Amino acid sequence: MATLGALVVLGAVAGVVAAAEPGDELVQNADFGQAGEGGLPAEWKALIPTWAKAACTLRRAEGGLLADAPGRPFAVGVVAQELRGIKGGQAYAVEAACELRGIPSPLRSVLVRLMWTAKGSPVHPAGVYVRGPVAEGGDARFRDAFVAPREADGATLSLEVKWPQGGSVLWKRASVRPTTPPPPRKVKIGTVYLRPKNSTPEANLKAWCDQVDAAGKLGLDAVCLSEAITMVGTAKNAAEVGEPIPGPSTKALGDAARRNRIWVVAGLMEVEGDTLYNTAVLLDREGRLAGKYRKVHLPREEWLKGITPGGEYPVFKTDFGTVAIQICYDWFFPEAAAAFALRGAEILFAPTWGTTFPDAEGRVEGETVFRVRARDNGLYLVPSVYDGNSLVIDPMGRILASSKGQSGVFWSEVDLAAREPLWWVGHWGSIGPRDRMPGTYGPLLAEP
Repeated sequence: MATLGALVVLGAVAGVVAAAEPGDELVQNADFGQAGEGGLPAEWKALIPTWAKAACTLRRAEGGLLADAPGRPFAVGVVAQELRGIKGGQAYAVEAACELRGIPSPLRSVLVRLMWTAKGSPVHPAGVYVRGPVAEGGDARFRDAFVAPREADGATLSLEVKWPQGGSVLWKRASVRPTTPPPPRKVKIGTVYLRPKNSTPEANLKAWCDQVDAAGKLGLDAVCLSEAITMVGTAKNAAEVGEPIPGPSTKALGDAARRNRIWVVAGLMEVEGDTLYNTAVLLDREGRLAGKYRKVHLPREEWLKGITPGGEYPVFKTDFGTVAIQICYDWFFPEAAAAFALRGAEILFAPTWGTTFPDAEGRVEGETVFRVRARDNGLYLVPSVYDGNSLVIDPMGRILASSKGQSGVFWSEVDLAAREPLWWVGHWGSIGPRDRMPGTYGPLLAEP
């Protein structure tokens, strides 16, 4: 299982502390109605940037606290309040509401941060972002829940405006209250290492279904099979094993998924009309086709054979979370994993023909690249390969399970609710999407 960080682990201490009464509000002057010094609401302090000319104007206004910066698109405006009465191990619900006025990028520009403290010092230097903003008409809200680290005895809540780009934000209220810990989201995810030899498509399909049965006996929620499973180790080529999707192979795999009540990812060669694709399918616990992904990045060995690339990066909702699929050569291109992560993927399954060998002779090999892709995008990455080791990798880039040269099913139980922070930076899944600068990425969109 993934190691869970000390800063924010949802549900990690469920049942330790009972929920407090709704009246136990820790934020003073939560609706900014009471006047303080310098035009600010009482109990709130402005945090002035080192370059003071970049500061937003912060002042009480009708309905709340207004942050604006006419003529300064990259201004910064932050107000904060130190919270007393924090108890280590207690869960806290954090909420905030604001009105967005002409903010072009709310996710990047409007932030709520909670920083746990112990004896006046931060437990983690970055704190954690509260989920949001979620738009509701012209208004937006933030809502989240966290468990205080055991050593915490205080916290700082900050309402932040970053680069309003000519817009403004009216903060209306903020709240931190004791609550019951949110539940964990534990999922058993697995991968398969299997490389048939001197085989047939029919024998391959049976062998892979046997692996699904093995995963079912382990009680897994999802298992990843490899790429082109009806072709590997046979004398057949891609055209000869191509079939419609849904088709005979998805029927056999679906039967295995249904009898084991498990989600299955598997790579197949797909024929649609007069077009051949390298495709991976997602089958649900009932054996139904829940989605498919067509390999986008094709090496010479594939496009020379007439395989057509896909053109989309879909994500799929399951009963345990949001998943995506990439195929083999896709892992050479960081944009693919980034696209899936930005669309909300929590787990990226990777049916792969090629390698996940460890580094050798100073060369960065597949194992390292897969670990970096997971770390770059804050998601679990689950490759099933024919060369190297099939793996389960966590969002920090750690290998949780490896086939280590053996055949069979390899798995790990993970908690999708856990938000483990990188040191200094914080929880990357929360921070990375907010700090992207897509307006500068034009060269990535240019044709070669």
